[in-house]
Amino acid sequence: MSRKTPKAPMAEDARDWLERLVGFDTTSRNSNLELIEAVEAYLTGLGARCERITSPDGAKANLHAVLGPDVDGGVVLSGHTDVVPVDGQDWSSDPFKVTERDGKLLGRGTCDMKGFIACALAAAPGFAKAKLKRPVHFAFSYDEEIGCLGAPDMIRVMAGKSPRPSAVIVGEPTLMQVVTGHKGLYSVRVEVHGKEAHSSLVKDGACALTQAGRLMNFIYEESQRLKAAAPADSPFDPPYGTLTVGRGGGGTAINILARHAWFEALMRPAPWDDGPGLGERLKARCAEVEAQMRETAPEARITIEVLSNVPPLRPEEMGEAETLARALTGDNSPRVVAYGTEGGQFQEAGFSTVICGPGSIEQAHQPDEFVALEQLEACEAFLGKLRQRLGV
Repeated sequence: MSRKTPKAPMAEDARDWLERLVGFDTTSRNSNLELIEAVEAYLTGLGARCERITSPDGAKANLHAVLGPDVDGGVVLSGHTDVVPVDGQDWSSDPFKVTERDGKLLGRGTCDMKGFIACALAAAPGFAKAKLKRPVHFAFSYDEEIGCLGAPDMIRVMAGKSPRPSAVIVGEPTLMQVVTGHKGLYSVRVEVHGKEAHSSLVKDGACALTQAGRLMNFIYEESQRLKAAAPADSPFDPPYGTLTVGRGGGGTAINILARHAWFEALMRPAPWDDGPGLGERLKARCAEVEAQMRETAPEARITIEVLSNVPPLRPEEMGEAETLARALTGDNSPRVVAYGTEGGQFQEAGFSTVICGPGSIEQAHQPDEFVALEQLEACEAFLGKLRQRLGV
């Protein structure tokens, strides 16, 4: 993998691919089409059957590619192509150029999660040449970092056609350990529209900011309910689903009833929690508050926008994906994580799914993000074993 100590050819190819992938600035606000075009051309040249699933505006795309026989029972290697911004972060090197330092490769996305994609692409020629009895699928998405928005359309396409894979490996950073469960993601934006009036004449208006405060208190009460609902043997840290208000604003002056207020709340539901159910309870509470506001301001209204709804990944008790990943890694320890991935979306569509990829989540989203060379080497070994297994 290292230029100083050459490894097998596949290893150097993985580094070359990582340098190329990091060079594409696929921050979620940008298009990922140049990256997708490069990857698609490469995989097509190896004989892969490729299909793009584009975003509604055509500015981004998912890529689903298949190498091997046209039969069910294959394995999906899943990764997202977008990265988080570097704005305001103190990087010691160019974030969009891979820099090697002390056995680490620095660059935006090296860990989360272009390192895994690079290894998968480097392994592709080996998959193409092997006499596979079951296919390998590549599933590369967009907009994971802003709510797992891109993958669902691709997953629907994959679920609705043949060949149908039997296992999905999402290569988010886990230090190449097998993760069988994670929390989900459910977020909303609430906007309260009231009526301005002098602060001494509360009967002449409806203060949007005051009513938003009531709704934020409802969020707090729901967070305590989540905490109390956690089972005693919860494997998560913290052991319960969380619910927080992260942003908000409103009002123009301290002595004016606010005409408009807003806030955004984020829930990370554990597998036993119900994110959409929370949304329904919040909707009912908003209707109650809106009715009270209209007693003094008939034009008052409250709107709720669901920003993200990503299901948790539920442990499958030795499902197909877990059995496979444990056989390839030798890792038999139970393990869950608090962050969310596209894994829950694959699972919800009926695919057995686990998370296993190079790097540590502690490096994700950080300045000087990095993946250790040894982690990429471990991922390459994992994929080499997978190639052998698909040929059996």
